[in-house]
Amino acid sequence: MQTAPIKPIKPWFQTIEDIGPHIDWSTYFGQQAPVELDIGCGRGLFLFNAAVMNPQTNFLGIEIDYREGRRTATRLMKRDLPNGRVIGGDCRVILRDMITPHSVSAAHVYFPDPWWKKRHHKRRLFTDEFAALLSQILIPGGLLHSWTDVADYFDIVRSLMDHHPDFEVLAPPEERPAEHDLDYQTSFERKKRKLGCPIYRGLWKRRPLDTQLSPSN
Repeated sequence: MQTAPIKPIKPWFQTIEDIGPHIDWSTYFGQQAPVELDIGCGRGLFLFNAAVMNPQTNFLGIEIDYREGRRTATRLMKRDLPNGRVIGGDCRVILRDMITPHSVSAAHVYFPDPWWKKRHHKRRLFTDEFAALLSQILIPGGLLHSWTDVADYFDIVRSLMDHHPDFEVLAPPEERPAEHDLDYQTSFERKKRKLGCPIYRGLWKRRPLDTQLSPSN
């Protein structure tokens, strides 16, 4: 019995090495559109749903775990979505070296690894360096969405972002009831909400490039 040929997972999943030193958004996606990042996309529930519901926006997932990244990319490939892609690799390298400054409309960072042990806290994603990279890639008016179920980690995120001169604090959307199992922001959010865990949500907007708060502000 003849089987159908297996469709290659590229371009839906590529590694940093596949991409090269710089990403040209219109070439990479094959269309000119606003770009949003899902940093640490994991199993890709947010990335997939966002790409389906917003065909006028390009969505790039960044995932250091290649296995998870390929799983997400396979979902995108099965729907033949032109506006959803995943790159496997370290997000810091991609943000610092491969993305044109001020070319990203929004960054989504949902449930980053809390690295529970104190000696591992230095591995947490949100640092001064990461905040600076977000400031570098986001357009003026661009948004940072970040959620976590870890209260002390959220305090760290807020201490970085609430006082960053390049960002303005906005009110995040309120939690709403989910209509079904796929009606959550991420699969991790679904798991935690079903356990009754609180979710901490943050939203920040990139200020205009020529506007910074003075120390007195």
